[in-house]
Amino acid sequence: TMSIFYCFNIFSKLSVGALSGFEYVAILAGETRAPARDIGRSVLIASPVIALMFILGTSAVLAFVGNNPIDLIGPVPQTLRLGLHSFPIAGAIASVGILLMTARSISSTSVHVTGSSRLPMVAGWDRLLPNWFSHLHPRYKTPVNSIIFVGAITLVIAISSQIGAGIQEAFQLVDNAANVFYGIVYFTMFAIPIFGAGAIRSGAPIWLRIAAICGAAVSLSAIFFTIYPIIDVPSPLSFAVKIIAVTAIANAIGVAIFLFGKKRRRG
Repeated sequence: TMSIFYCFNIFSKLSVGALSGFEYVAILAGETRAPARDIGRSVLIASPVIALMFILGTSAVLAFVGNNPIDLIGPVPQTLRLGLHSFPIAGAIASVGILLMTARSISSTSVHVTGSSRLPMVAGWDRLLPNWFSHLHPRYKTPVNSIIFVGAITLVIAISSQIGAGIQEAFQLVDNAANVFYGIVYFTMFAIPIFGAGAIRSGAPIWLRIAAICGAAVSLSAIFFTIYPIIDVPSPLSFAVKIIAVTAIANAIGVAIFLFGKKRRRG
């Protein structure tokens, strides 16, 4: 049987990992016909679809894998292999499924890089970061410096996660580190209607404040549970230290870049 603590650990990861990403509609609002309308519609349409996919997908994995260890990196190929091993065309079906998963991963990565690289660019435009981040490629008009920065940080985290860790642990380290950053951003966003300026708080309806309180609580729980692995690792303490170190170092670098840009503007 699973403990309540473990269940809350899984819940926090699903709530942030599965239901995050809607903000990319806002990031790409300039390429949307009616962003104010479409952002709300995208959430209403996507939320039940995402929930259904996770419920059905998790049920399928548990039905075929059972009490055996689940492959965190490739649960879908693992389930396909176990569920279709008795069919003559199992290999072809599994290959098509894995190919579709690969296409999804490439598409998802493209969206993440697009959104993540635009955020430093906009911050550079608003003079919150050095102008270096807002530099556009002369031909393609893409934020080339922001893309390089995001790519370099991603590469460093990916390589660092594999130091002294197995494959499953390294994958969970990267995933949990992403959840920390997502949780911090989401908590800040949800805190605005609760702790923001008086004009913002007074204009927020009661239903928005209740939703913000729930979102802030879930975001805080997601941040807290990232230091606890959901699989057996050689050293849970080492796992927690790595997550805390990545979070602290990344935010320290962000603060340093912000202060550097602020100092240059004053100078």
